[in-house]
Amino acid sequence: MTRPIGEQTVLITGAGRGLGAAIARAFAREGAQVAINYRRSRDAAEALAAELGPRAAAFEADVTDAAQVARMVDAVAARFGAPDTLVHNALADYAFNGDARTPLERLSRDEITAQMDTALGGALNALQALRPHFKAQGFGRVITIGTNLFQNPVVPYHDYTAAKGALLAFTRTAAKELGPLGVTVNMVSGGLLRTTDASAATPDAVFDIIASQTPLGRVTTPEDMADAVLFFAAPWARAVTGQNLIVDGGLVFD
Repeated sequence: MTRPIGEQTVLITGAGRGLGAAIARAFAREGAQVAINYRRSRDAAEALAAELGPRAAAFEADVTDAAQVARMVDAVAARFGAPDTLVHNALADYAFNGDARTPLERLSRDEITAQMDTALGGALNALQALRPHFKAQGFGRVITIGTNLFQNPVVPYHDYTAAKGALLAFTRTAAKELGPLGVTVNMVSGGLLRTTDASAATPDAVFDIIASQTPLGRVTTPEDMADAVLFFAAPWARAVTGQNLIVDGGLVFD
């Protein structure tokens, strides 16, 4: 079963700003109903919803809390009808500054857990809340957000990369289980994006180095990533599931 993007109701976690906001704008541009999840960025999320119009609204929930996620999904269903598309973009607090990262000898288990709780735990909570809607409709699209650091850990962000690696594994096992319900589950993995709140700490010189090493000669933008997310939600990707698409201008080949 396929469904045009303009007929979908998409829930985007962590969508108040940065990459999530770019993804929300991309889906709204294609006519989808857009549920903008936020944890602390209420003002930004509500401003984005106002910008996108009556087919968008902001919904508060901490994705690490299963009860909050379940209530949010119920609220989205009450406002727009049953959600059928999930983009799991939420990111635990993080700054991409290689000089300020926690090196291995000082890395704590709590730092790893914080990333896992949002990346993997958040995905689990969202899928468990959405599964009854997927089953009832016989349709669903799930897109998780990963990183090319899994393939090319040029900067060893141990906690962040480990969590995204676990999310990739979960994306593939979820694709196997949810496939019979008509649900595809895929990942879009970016490199360093120019620019989001998380990448604002990255020195300009690092962006320049990445651009010089990339076949396209530029650093990927949030808008580039958002368009790739649309592909997996669109009918064109109806036979694609369990895959990881790297969107970084060709910096990493996989």
